[in-house]
Amino acid sequence: MNTEITKFTIGSEEWCSFPELGIPAIKARVDSGAKTSSIHAFNIQSFRRDGESWVSFEIHPIQNNRRTVIRCERPVIDKRVVKSSSGISETRFVVRSPIKLGEHIWDIELTLANRDSMGFRMLLGREAMINRTIVDPSLVCTLGKVTDKQLKTYYGKNEAEKSGLKIGLLASNESLYSNQRLLEAGEERGHDMLFLNIKQCYMKLDAEEPEAHYRGGKLLNDLDAVITRIRPSVTFYGTALARQFESMGIFTTNSSSAITQSRDKLFSLQLMLKGGINIPTTGFANSPMDTNDLIEMVGGAPLIVKLLEGTQGRGVVLAETKKAAESVINAFKSLRANLLVQKFIKEADGKDLRCFVIDGKVVASIERTAAPGEFRANIHQGGSAAVVKITREERVLAVKAAKILGLQVAGVDIIRSKSGPLLLEVNSSPGLEGIESATGKDIAGMIISSIEKKLKWKRELSEVKS
Repeated sequence: MNTEITKFTIGSEEWCSFPELGIPAIKARVDSGAKTSSIHAFNIQSFRRDGESWVSFEIHPIQNNRRTVIRCERPVIDKRVVKSSSGISETRFVVRSPIKLGEHIWDIELTLANRDSMGFRMLLGREAMINRTIVDPSLVCTLGKVTDKQLKTYYGKNEAEKSGLKIGLLASNESLYSNQRLLEAGEERGHDMLFLNIKQCYMKLDAEEPEAHYRGGKLLNDLDAVITRIRPSVTFYGTALARQFESMGIFTTNSSSAITQSRDKLFSLQLMLKGGINIPTTGFANSPMDTNDLIEMVGGAPLIVKLLEGTQGRGVVLAETKKAAESVINAFKSLRANLLVQKFIKEADGKDLRCFVIDGKVVASIERTAAPGEFRANIHQGGSAAVVKITREERVLAVKAAKILGLQVAGVDIIRSKSGPLLLEVNSSPGLEGIESATGKDIAGMIISSIEKKLKWKRELSEVKS
């Protein structure tokens, strides 16, 4: 009797479903170069059931949509070290579930990984296709397409319900990637997210009944938490608003005092030195008459000249000669601008490290490389970023720097020198785009999760599918 399975042809992309996971449609990238299949998963939690290892997780089944959420539970069949497309190895849970492709159904193994930064929520690897399919890369959706109307029918009732915390995002530009990601991450976890434009907030100072208002007279006293992302140009008013929320008993991710300290580059560097953290040799002065001695103080040219109020690489100049250094310093001083001069670390070769710290832990790190012709690594000015494995010394430095300033969320910039890691600066409103894109990690979700932990909030799991 011939029991050989008849193979069928599939293309480079196919719609499939997972009946036991409650996923009626998900678009998969077909990749015979990948050994194992993988499905997008977040909020992954392991637990024991009847003495066996299980895992609960949530899925965004639709591309470019973080609001539609499916929740699942499956037994864990394995844990494997998998190298991601970014080249970083990570340990992933492995589960088994029947997959349906057209009229064909069979069990496959799936690794659980956050694929938010990937083009597809599902990757179909060769192990799942052996002896079953023939792949024709020139074809797409050979087994049928799923329309937007069908997706709405399938998933219309699966958008995250707003039954959680009420969280305000205090910032200036709602359309920025970082702000959009935070709003989405909160909504997908069922929280009521509210964008608060700093310039449209105002407050009532009162010892007994302090209040914060938003445009149109909306009262903000019922917020559970406020994510403070205050740009340097509005630090004074933004931190005043943060203080107001704090006086009302509302939790802020970064406190007003921590933000104020981080924005004063001179003061923050003095605090770092007091805390035992090494920095590049730095000078500060306010008199043009002291220019020559200021240059010699940091070892002469080449050197870096920084505006105290500069951000994202703006207001940072490399002076390659003593004459150039004198010209830049005197030009800045003629504008009555506060500035620092800093030793140029040549061996860094235009690279630095960005360590993202949340609640005293480095959750992600990247190495940033300067664009051709530039001396300073900056992805906002054409630079590039890649995942990097930092040393224990660098990890300790990053965590300590954030702690010294009192920041719960921070981007800590470090430069590698012959004498070891040196702190460049600490950002109290670090951008998410570069580090999420490079690492594939859900940094926005981690920030929301840290708020949940601080407020001891836990999601009800009554709607989990099994």
